[in-house]
This record gives sequence, structure tokens and C-alpha cells, in this order.
Amino acid sequence: MDSAPRRRLISSAITLLAEEGVEAVTLRRIAREAGVSHGAPLRHFTGRAELLSAVASEGFAELGEVDLPEASALDRLRAACRAYLTFAKRNPAMFELMFRHDLIDTAELDQTVFIRFTKLVEAAQAEGWRTDAEPRMLAASLWAALHGLAELWLWGGLAERDLPGTLELTLNAYLD
Repeated sequence: MDSAPRRRLISSAITLLAEEGVEAVTLRRIAREAGVSHGAPLRHFTGRAELLSAVASEGFAELGEVDLPEASALDRLRAACRAYLTFAKRNPAMFELMFRHDLIDTAELDQTVFIRFTKLVEAAQAEGWRTDAEPRMLAASLWAALHGLAELWLWGGLAERDLPGTLELTLNAYLD
């Protein structure tokens, strides 16, 4: 369980991240935003990487809590794909941080996304979809395609007006 000061530091980092991006999230800035001494973050975290990992954990938790419709497994998978891209669009700095292996230890965190996609793929296969392929490989290729679309969209490689059509084409190519 997080202590109140630790929670305040994480909340301040999340706010700073959303407002100014990943590079602005330094221990001194977080401390200033939280209204504590510049040394306070190091009493609750071993360093910037641990604090940023705690912030990224919040993003992964939010992404994992997306409600999926009560529908066929394939429709649930489609909804999860759309939710992934919607999350990226609404939280671009958080999305970037969540996959910055140079700043945080994401190995365990990434697995939550991969496990969720794998379970959705397995459920769709149980209903007869793409039973010819290994579920982990399908989940990995789908996640890679979605992540690539999100990155291209966020970095300007795809115009926002092009994304809905591109998303549907990608989903159709993978899911139909």
C-alpha cells in the first residue's frame, strides 16, 4: 500500500507528465509540484526510474481496467484493440512512458497487456476464429500492429482523420 506522501509524489508526477511530457518529469520537478523538499522523493523511491515505474504502473492499470462489451469473443477483441488506441490518444505522454525501456523497468508491466491480448485471442479461437495459429503469436502480432499504429498516430505519421480507416483496415486484416 502506498503511503500518503508516496501517493502524492506519484500523483504529482502523473500531472506533470500529462502537462509537460516525459522529459519534464524529474525528481526536483515532482517534489516542487508535490510541495515537498527536493530530497523527499528519495525517501520513498530509490530513484527516478522507480518513481517513473510506479507512474507507468498506473497507466497499465488504467489500460487494463477498460470494460469490454458483453459480446462475442471476437467483438471483445476488437473493442480491446480500439480501447488500446483510444488510451494512447487520450494519454500520449503516459503511453510513451509505459514503453520507455530506457527509463523504467517495463518487462513485468508489459506482460499485463500481452497476457490480456493473449486471453482475448484464446477466447476468440475457442469460438472458431483463427484456430490455425498459436495464440501467443497472434496476440504478439496484433499488439505490434496496434502499437505501431498508435506510435505513427502520436508522432504524426498518420493524420488523425486517417486513423479510423487505418484502424478498421488493420483490424479487418488481422481479425477477419
